[in-house]
Amino acid sequence: MSRVCNIDAKGRVVRLMTGVMAVTGGLVMALLITQNVLSAEVYWIPAIGSIAGGMFAIWEARAGWCVVRAMGIRTPI
Repeated sequence: MSRVCNIDAKGRVVRLMTGVMAVTGGLVMALLITQNVLSAEVYWIPAIGSIAGGMFAIWEARAGWCVVRAMGIRTPI
């Protein structure tokens, strides 16, 4: 997979907003875990996954490259 720009400005904005929401949600979940509102055994993996996935989406928006499109799957945006 070559890393050439394969998304337009609209796709970059969508990925950036999705990434910001995912990171924010993961941080809120982590805060709730540290305050013992959510069970740590159940929710740490989704919290870390949300933060990591959101950071990857933000990186995709910055790079203008989408891994799914690079694999040949056409996305609607």
